Amino acid sequence: MAISGSMQKEDDEWRAVLSPEQFRVLRQKGTEYPGTGEYVDFDKEGIYVCIGCKTPLYKSTTKFNAGCGWPAFFDGIPGAITRT
Repeated sequence: MAISGSMQKEDDEWRAVLSPEQFRVLRQKGTEYPGTGEYVDFDKEGIYVCIGCKTPLYKSTTKFNAGCGWPAFFDGIPGAITRT
């Protein structure tokens, strides 16, 4: 699991490794527009990881269609998710 504070970078460092859309979502707490994300209809088995720190976040077996246009999960990997 990720260690708190282990991925502290300045914005210019994040911009160098993330796409503009990834930066907006990950660093500025934005969201993808409903129905546009590559994982909305993605149904292969695996683990969803953070694009920034590579921490495993969700198992594909916990993904469900909430009808809202975003991927939805009924459970995160224990200790990986912090909700604010």
